[in-house]
Amino acid sequence: MTELRTLKVALLGCGNVGAQVARILIEDADTLAARTGAKLQLSGIAVRNVNAPRDVDLPQELFTTDAETLVKDADLVIELMGGIEPARTLILSALRNGACVVTGNKALVAQDGPTLHEEADKAGVQLSYEAAVAGAIPILRPIRDSLAGDRITRVLGIVNGTTNFILDQMDSTGAQFADALAEAQRLGYAEADPTADVEGHDAAAKAAILASLSFHTRFALENVHCEGISSVTAADIAAAKDAGFVIKLLAIAEKLPAAGTDADGGEGVSVRVHPTLLPREHPLAAVRGAFNAVFIEAENAGELMFYGQGAGGTPTASAVLGDLVSAARSLVLGGPGRTETTTGQVSALPIDAAVTSYYIGLDVADQPGVLARIAQLFAEHGVSIEIMRQTIHRDAESNVESAELRIVTHRASEAALAATVEAVKGLDVINSVTSVLRVEGV
Repeated sequence: MTELRTLKVALLGCGNVGAQVARILIEDADTLAARTGAKLQLSGIAVRNVNAPRDVDLPQELFTTDAETLVKDADLVIELMGGIEPARTLILSALRNGACVVTGNKALVAQDGPTLHEEADKAGVQLSYEAAVAGAIPILRPIRDSLAGDRITRVLGIVNGTTNFILDQMDSTGAQFADALAEAQRLGYAEADPTADVEGHDAAAKAAILASLSFHTRFALENVHCEGISSVTAADIAAAKDAGFVIKLLAIAEKLPAAGTDADGGEGVSVRVHPTLLPREHPLAAVRGAFNAVFIEAENAGELMFYGQGAGGTPTASAVLGDLVSAARSLVLGGPGRTETTTGQVSALPIDAAVTSYYIGLDVADQPGVLARIAQLFAEHGVSIEIMRQTIHRDAESNVESAELRIVTHRASEAALAATVEAVKGLDVINSVTSVLRVEGV
């Protein structure tokens, strides 16, 4: 029987995910060898503190603070440290030394993916990052490989479990944002500093990665319009529910006409993250708790949805190990590692070019002619109203009646919709604009 080749695996970082990756590498060594055709030897784990307590019992002799030396001697490097540096330097060193790299670092890939891919291409090795988007859900490989012969036109994703949990709590219990966030922190879904999640930065990094793979063009964080959920109120949630919608934080990447650009065929791509109203019958509306899902529309495959655990040590470790097995096979079989294709070269469009619908909440004077004036203003801006609902209420102190209008528009350009809202604010019959949210799926 032929002796299997041994491949040295260096692990950078041993947090929640890293510890589970190390455990699986040790416990499932025989299974992984059978699947890759090589023994995957965990040669070391680079950490800041070798004596720090960890949830998983791992051999103490594996731990080291010398990440540079560990990387230089590795065939495969798994980076799970997070952050930009020293992760970037260590990954570049690994690639230049001829090692395949697996990473879950969405911030680094979104910010500096082109440089990493260039070095991987030069060395003829594989750079993989399935774990960077949507945890355990296999989404990047299907986009890169399974849909390589198709044309993706649109991607909508719930790619941050923290924000989905918060919005789901607000929808199901009526909780205010602050209370739902506190519950997410208590359960471990949200960090002590939740800024990256609730302000949409985490989802924006993932949106850049999804857009880059889907449209074969490198999009960076700066190409992503980003809005978080901290301004979403319980009143917004209740009004959406009353109108048959649910609010989700969506990462959206879609191909649109781009008149005046240099894009092939006059097309560009809008990449954005923002709170969005979805009809309750839309598949993404049923994604509850901290789960993630990505909804894809392609010219030939039609509509596809990928759903599952978006975070957590063991689920995310599954994605890491999938990439590791693929990379190990590339080393065993020879030939260049699989990487991205950037043949599309479509333009990144500003948010004004996006085509969407708006949900607008207005508090208006209860008097004749108000609805007609508002409808006329919308028509003047080329925006068509699909739904308009009116509720009368009386102020307990002043005893003055006013009306609450809830308007859902037909799809129009973001620029036209934003201009319409600004014009509505100037009407003397408008007491306040209580809510403006985008709508998809109508």
